[in-house]
This record gives sequence, structure tokens and C-alpha cells, in this order.
Amino acid sequence: MNKIGLMLPRKYSQLGNDGLLAFVNNFLKEHFLPAIFVDYRKCVQQAISSPAAFRPRVNATSVYSSLVENGRPVLQGLLAVDIIAKEVLGWVQLMPIYAAELVEYVRTFLERTHERCRASYMEAVLEKQSYILLSRSDVESLMCLDPANASLQNSFGQLDNDIPDAGIEVEIELSDLLLDMCPIKQENLIHDDQKLILLASLSDSLEYLADSVERLGESFISPSTISENKSDIHQSHHTRTTSAIPKSLASLANEYRRLATDCVRVLRLEMQLETIYHMQEMTKREYVEDQDAEDPDDFIISLTTQIARRDEEMAPYIAESKRNYVFGGISSVAANASIKALALMKSINLLGVQQICRNSIALEQALAAIPSIDSEAVQQRLDRVRTFYELLNLPFEVH
Repeated sequence: MNKIGLMLPRKYSQLGNDGLLAFVNNFLKEHFLPAIFVDYRKCVQQAISSPAAFRPRVNATSVYSSLVENGRPVLQGLLAVDIIAKEVLGWVQLMPIYAAELVEYVRTFLERTHERCRASYMEAVLEKQSYILLSRSDVESLMCLDPANASLQNSFGQLDNDIPDAGIEVEIELSDLLLDMCPIKQENLIHDDQKLILLASLSDSLEYLADSVERLGESFISPSTISENKSDIHQSHHTRTTSAIPKSLASLANEYRRLATDCVRVLRLEMQLETIYHMQEMTKREYVEDQDAEDPDDFIISLTTQIARRDEEMAPYIAESKRNYVFGGISSVAANASIKALALMKSINLLGVQQICRNSIALEQALAAIPSIDSEAVQQRLDRVRTFYELLNLPFEVH
């Protein structure tokens, strides 16, 4: 100890063990912690600004997995930040009295990452109709009341497909609101499938990081209980940090989840608006056929092809419940659009009615092919279209 004391600055060497402890604490606080903050901050910046940081992983498995080790395609930038955050917080076990400082570093890194995630989200949705609609309070309120919203809080659980009457009313009200946006222009839609895949991947990656952040917050209960047998100074320090740490990290986790939800809500609105964009073709043509066609209308073929392609492309990146949410709003909008189109049609005959029913069946089959979709609910909604138009073929009787 005497030899070590001789190596210390004079103001510490004269204090014995207390001097050594004071020197170490001063070194950690004034030199070591600032140095690791700068180093880790640089690592985070490199992780979230590299060209591959927000590029969906091309080697994603065809089937979604909730575990990274089984191929969950978390975006590279967010996965790197998660590893860095865990590494920084690992120092807490070695230096518990500096828990607050270390967590503040992690909070700074996570806030910067959230800003970068939001920028990536905005690049995909800016000036698009789905994003503009989501920014409206009435649309957001209806989407929160929509029974489908439950799947956003139940990412990996069993879905409840029983929709109460009040839920159906909300669904129809939201559908009417979207139909009021007609005519939908293609340039106002996200027609780049890669941007849609990015939104799906970003949503799932944000959920992953939110879960990880919450677990990190919970891990701080342990150091605080250890400190109960320490000195009064150490004990009060831990009491201060453990009440604040989980709260700050939980708040960040909520921010990540909020952005993850916005991503899938934009995707749901995008698919509904895309459906309306195709279905509005019904009002531009006459359904007066002189022969029974074998195929649905071209716009239905285009829509069903697009649904199948986008579902296949997004499947590796989001959980089934989220896929159900993204594509589950199509049938109600399509049914409502088909029924309302009658008032705008110039004319329709018997074979025209059959053609519309054929369109409805083709759309139902396309949606039923999506594994996560409730095919019974889809059939129920699109059956209304067929029943509605088939009533036109009933003979009119004057009483």
C-alpha cells in the first residue's frame, strides 16, 4: 500500500486507503466515463448512419421468427445499438455507484437512434396520403377504436376475431371517411414496395428494441438491493438511481412502440387506399355486358396480384398478427366501395351483376390465401356485396 501511495498525487497519498479510493473514483468520473461515452457514441453513430443500417435484410427467412437466433430480421443498425446498450450497462455491475451516469449515456444513445428511426420512417411516408390521414385526429381516434387495433397489443398471441356491433360501426365509419378521399391518385400512394418492406421491418425492429430496453430497465432492481448493506452514501445513491432508471428507459420503450405502431398503421391505411384506388374504376365503366365473362375485371386482377405480392414480400419481416392488421382492413373497404359504386354507375344489367359478383369472389380468394387473415370475416363482408347486387335481379312487384 505504501508503494501505491507513493505513486499517487500528493493530495491523495497522505490519506491512505481513503485517498486511494478517492483517486480511483475521481479517475473514473473525470477521465474513464467521459472516454467510454465518446467511444460508444462514435460506435452508435456509425451503426445508425452506415448504408446498411436501415436496409431490410435480404437473407430473411421466408417464415417470420420472433427470435433473433432463429432469423428474426432486426435491422442491422438497431441490432448494433442494442448490443452497445447492453455492453454499456454491463459496466453497472462493476461500477454500481455510477449507474445513473451510465444509464444517461444509454438514454442518449437510444434517443439518437429513435431520431434516426423516425427520419427513416419519414423518408418513406412524407407527403403520402396514408401519412397525412394518420396525422388527422379523427382518423387516429377511429383507428384506436377499431377492433383490429387489439392485434397491435397482441403481437404473438391468439387473435380474437369476434367483432362486436360497435366495432363494425367504427369499421364502416372509417371506411366511409377513406372513401370520401376519392378520387385517389397513384402519386399519393407508396408505390415502391421496398419502402413498404422497410416500414414492416422498421416496425418489428422497433418492437424488438423496445422489449430489450424494458428488460434492461428491469435489470436495475438488482444492483439497488445489493446496495442496501453498503454505506449510507452508496445506499442513498442507489436509491436515487433505481427509481429513475426504469422510468426513463420505460418512457423510451414507449416511444419506440409508438413509432412501431405508426409504421403498421400507415401500412394498413396504404393497403386500404390502394384498394379504393383500384375499386374506384367501377364508377368509370358501364356494367352492361352482352356475354358472360370468365375472368374478373382487370383492376381486380391487378389488386389481387398486388395483395399477394406484398403479403409475400412482407411475410418474413412482421408477425402474423401484424400481417393480419395490415391486410385485414381491405375487405371492409372493398365491400363498402363496391356497394357505394352502384349510385355512380351509368347502367348495369344481369351479366354486369354477375361480373361484380365474380370480382368479389376473386378478391375474397386472394385475401383468404393470406394465412393470418380471418377468412370467415372476409367472406362475411364480401357476401354483403354479392347479396346487394343480386337483389337487382329480383323482379320488381308493384303492390
